[in-house]
Amino acid sequence: MPVIDSAPLALKRSGLVEYEEALAIQRKLHLEIAQQQRPNTLILLEHPSIYTAGKRTLAEERPLNGARVLDVDRGGKITWHGPGQLVGYPIVRLKNPHELVGFVREIESGIIAACAEFGITGVRVSGRSGVWIVDDRGERKIAAIGIRVASGTSMHGFAINVNPDLAAFDAIVPCGISDAAVTSMARELNREITIDEIMPVVEKHMYEALTKVGA
Repeated sequence: MPVIDSAPLALKRSGLVEYEEALAIQRKLHLEIAQQQRPNTLILLEHPSIYTAGKRTLAEERPLNGARVLDVDRGGKITWHGPGQLVGYPIVRLKNPHELVGFVREIESGIIAACAEFGITGVRVSGRSGVWIVDDRGERKIAAIGIRVASGTSMHGFAINVNPDLAAFDAIVPCGISDAAVTSMARELNREITIDEIMPVVEKHMYEALTKVGA
């Protein structure tokens, strides 16, 4: 069945969406995109506060405060989503679906480029996914990535800490990493910064990154 739109990547801003509702939307789009009924799509949104646990999450990494955790079928471990965090779900039919590492690297490149426009130097850390800040104060994670590929098409995605309440991460071992901190753009810049301010910059760089890997 032919693709209904010739655009290489559709961009969709969805505002504040419950995690379970967004997951249902992802699954519907994933099926349509895998069957070439819809163009590759990047959804950008925020979630109300929730912990989600990837398939490799250990019991001791879960919150001890009784907070609800939703187990999901993405890679990676446990993380938190909430207001002030920009979440992106690239649902992309991949040129090379077995090259998952290369796909993750493109997402990291897009986030690093977006951070650079705000004067934040994001880097990769060997053996750890996501985007990091590394300086004389140590390693701090500013963006997390967790992906699943099925039928040659990706789902789940990335989360950039723009201006969230970072105290939410204190209840867990975020992404299974106990020896590094979590940070945000607001903390690194020492100023207020909004989702609306970063949204078009992330769209620009993610469009460039994802159109390289999409079929």
